[in-house]
Amino acid sequence: MHQPLVAISTDVRQFDNYTWHAAPQQYLEAAITGAGVFPLLVPSFGDRLDFDELLSSVDGVMVTGSKSNVHPSLYGGDASEANGPYDPARDATTLPLIRRAIERGVPLLAICRGIQEMNVALGGTLGTEIQEREGSLDHRAPVSDKQDERFAIHQTISIKPDSCLAGVFGAGDIKVNSLHRQAIDRLGPKLQIEAVAGDGTVEAVSVRDARAFAVGVQWHPEYWVKSDSNSVKIFRAFGDAVRLHAAAKAGARAAAE
Repeated sequence: MHQPLVAISTDVRQFDNYTWHAAPQQYLEAAITGAGVFPLLVPSFGDRLDFDELLSSVDGVMVTGSKSNVHPSLYGGDASEANGPYDPARDATTLPLIRRAIERGVPLLAICRGIQEMNVALGGTLGTEIQEREGSLDHRAPVSDKQDERFAIHQTISIKPDSCLAGVFGAGDIKVNSLHRQAIDRLGPKLQIEAVAGDGTVEAVSVRDARAFAVGVQWHPEYWVKSDSNSVKIFRAFGDAVRLHAAAKAGARAAAE
């Protein structure tokens, strides 16, 4: 089976006296199993990378979740130790990559930290420690040593009618495994809301008038992609968009020959 290449974001971490550029396996598994694509890890070297060259070589971009947060200086917020940890090398890579992918019409799926990066990249801001806001639900993961309990599907969100995701899930309510302590505050001007939680927290966005699939979700469909129908639907939709982009590129090359 043909597997088109998809660029995957990486975190910068320190292990065993080495600096690593890495991504959690769940996202890579979901890219292969759910989307049917070949995940290609992109090191976080910021403007040392030629993003146009990368985007000419791949047919999609997936921005993963992470324990780190987007640095508040990038959206006019105040950095604090409590709001960390931060990963400035990742920020310097993902934000311009997101903007360029959207400009070039390369399919984009942004998950958890990814939706927050997407919003900041397009001029929006983030709210921190949202569980402390009046009327807000506690969106944080339950305290547990078991990952299945932490990532349990338990929260109801509402998909907006006539939205991109309504074409994936249908309009109305679905249950997801959203777990986060910060979220979109001011929406980026180019974005539109796709789904919200019961307290109004933005749970999904898309790029208005996008040339290709360009969606961010706050929850974690990668975790249950092998067993939950809604989790696999978002990856299938992304994978279909990636293959459509690959076919269009192949057709353009053939026409030019």
